Amino acid sequence: MSERDVNKFKSCYNRPMKKIVSFDLDGTLVNGQFGDMVWNHGIPEEFAEEYAIPFEKAKELVRREYELVGDSNLAWYDIEYWLDRFDLPVTANELLERYESYIALLPGAQEVLEILQKKYTLVIASNAARIFVEKELSHTGIAHHFTHIISATTDYQLVKKEGIFYKKLCSILNVSPDEVIHVGDHPIFDFVAPSSLGIESYHFKDQKSGENNGRIITNLMELLDKL
Repeated sequence: MSERDVNKFKSCYNRPMKKIVSFDLDGTLVNGQFGDMVWNHGIPEEFAEEYAIPFEKAKELVRREYELVGDSNLAWYDIEYWLDRFDLPVTANELLERYESYIALLPGAQEVLEILQKKYTLVIASNAARIFVEKELSHTGIAHHFTHIISATTDYQLVKKEGIFYKKLCSILNVSPDEVIHVGDHPIFDFVAPSSLGIESYHFKDQKSGENNGRIITNLMELLDKL
């Protein structure tokens, strides 16, 4: 065996044992239509009915208010805050139930989770508020695959999944970053941020573009070949 082969063998042999696979939710395991319908159709529709204005005008006004608060503010992710702010006569649960038919698993999600669960501990690491996460997991019937379900905004009061989020994640799971694999669709908060801590990360994209460093997947079944 050549020295190069020996070094390659040692590198593989010394590779830390992976224990955890964490998944983003929206755009990774489920489609993103549900949240979009709640925020950009449901709330404007309620606003239009409450204040007797056309839907398109209501949508414009609601969107303007969203932008005034901005996604760097925790309130931006809090549906109860918006229902109170607009004084709308509907509960958050009623609104989410109205649009739950838009929740759908992405191709391969169920199969991949069933296979990976036999080898790894699976967790959800989402930026969405917990009320959305729990509705999506309940509707799709995949909650039982996960030992931990974590919302950055609800549980950690963080507006983005940056480095501190993944440090907290590792701490609560009692693992080091090199024992974790993360999969998600955001190039920064699901790939760059966890990778910077030493987490083996995979960027889930609908279509390949540019160079692939081996950490881009375009369907969930590809993940099985990577792990």
